[in-house]
Amino acid sequence: MWLTYTIIAVLLFVAELAYFKIADKCNIIDKPNERSSHSTIVLRGGGVIFAISMLVWFGWQMFQDPSFRFQEYLPFLVGLIMISTVSFWDDVHSLPDSLRMIVQIFSILLMFWSIILVQGSGFKVQGWYLQVLIVIVALFFCVGATNIINFMDGINGITAGYALAMLVPIALLDSSSKFQVSGFIEESYLMVAIIGVLVFSIFNFRPKGKAKCFAGDVGSIGIAFIILFALGRLMFVTKDVTYIVFFLMYGVDGSLTIFHRIMLHENLGQAHRKHAFQLMSNELKMGHVTVTFIYMITQLIISLGFIYLCPNTLLAHWIYLIGSGLLLAVAYIIFMKKFYHLHEEYLASLKS
Repeated sequence: MWLTYTIIAVLLFVAELAYFKIADKCNIIDKPNERSSHSTIVLRGGGVIFAISMLVWFGWQMFQDPSFRFQEYLPFLVGLIMISTVSFWDDVHSLPDSLRMIVQIFSILLMFWSIILVQGSGFKVQGWYLQVLIVIVALFFCVGATNIINFMDGINGITAGYALAMLVPIALLDSSSKFQVSGFIEESYLMVAIIGVLVFSIFNFRPKGKAKCFAGDVGSIGIAFIILFALGRLMFVTKDVTYIVFFLMYGVDGSLTIFHRIMLHENLGQAHRKHAFQLMSNELKMGHVTVTFIYMITQLIISLGFIYLCPNTLLAHWIYLIGSGLLLAVAYIIFMKKFYHLHEEYLASLKS
């Protein structure tokens, strides 16, 4: 098995290098703007490797496992191809927000189709109106989470680092004696997704000014889709939505930043540098790798605490989720009260 994973890693590494050749020839680059935390031109779209890793995984499973339930994963794969293709095209030539949103919604609905196909879930909801309500709430969450992960892709390594901080705990659930959730997704799915992130990290998880490529929308939205599919199947099988704790760090930062911008009467569609990680990197001059590790390690501590320290009861899960969320929210507010004035000074300097 490990030999197979090694071969897949080599194939993805070669595929990433081949993409760099194409991106360089086609001038697919990321130019700094007012939102950027970088000051040099870098190749964009290196995160296309995430979608490629899933195509490789699907082909490998079809070839080597006659019992592979490919019908369960086919709608997800179609949705991933759709959302990654549109996101990649948006990286090359900007597309209307309405078109991107329509594709995101349709792709996520295909993801839901794959989620409800999981065998052995036994999940039933009585009443069509309740089913529709659940789909609407889940759709709202997935669209929001996808775009938060996309918005948070602003410094070297943060998308890859946070993806690992989400994927690894999900993979560890099967090895915990307290959790009996094996079978909600193929183990190889998570392993190949992790390999794809690690390959991308070789070229992106570097200090400021040293990155070979950025993820681009195709990367940040693609990995969000991949992670949310695994998380969705986990929630569907266990009937426990508190596993959203694996997304808590980004969720709190992204939600409170949006709320802050609403309070400031800002246009949410405009570029900005108000996320906590952006203040750390830009105003406090902290290194990209350092900031990435702060987000990555914080999420890992929360997730591993949930797995290994929190009692395996629904009530305990909710207490842990709400308590952790409140702690992060308080930390965010304290941080902003102390350092946000530096960002205001930066904005004033631009006007002068």
